[in-house]
Amino acid sequence: MAAPPPLELRRRWLCQSVASLAACWALPALAQSNSEAALEARAPALPSVGSRLRVPDIERLDGQWFRAPETAPLLVYWWSSTCPFCAQQSPAMQALWERQAAQGLHMIALSIDPKPDQAQAYLKKRGYTFPAAWASPNWRKQFPKPKGLPITLLLDRRQQVLVAEKGQLFPEDVEAIGKLALEDPVRGKG
Repeated sequence: MAAPPPLELRRRWLCQSVASLAACWALPALAQSNSEAALEARAPALPSVGSRLRVPDIERLDGQWFRAPETAPLLVYWWSSTCPFCAQQSPAMQALWERQAAQGLHMIALSIDPKPDQAQAYLKKRGYTFPAAWASPNWRKQFPKPKGLPITLLLDRRQQVLVAEKGQLFPEDVEAIGKLALEDPVRGKG
């Protein structure tokens, strides 16, 4: 059996491990521009379940206009091309969109990238087709992004918050939100 490494080597390894872990936690903050970091510092908390939200009209990245449905559920997904957690969640969002768009699911994915062309390039490279828009800092004055990323909100047919989640969701969580989106609380299944 080999002798354990000297105490000084173990301390150095521990310090390097802690520094590496701290750097990993800091990556999302480093990926943000100064203005984005300032917006994040002033961002509101997640909306409470049951509160009403109205998503303002916004031009999508494909040039079409998005208007929030007045009588249908809406999935709102805040993301960024530099967010590693969004990169993990976005494939599940795309799969949900492909499966349930024809069944009445409405969705808008709101990019907080510094420029819209960064979001467009990211979506094109990965083959994402879900409806996406660039949420400019000016537009966000009307509809502020809650603190954190990714952010997933589900609004019901009355524009009340059914789900408000901060952080990466697993595919089964996204699927459960999709099922909830298609349920009509008044009449049963939509």
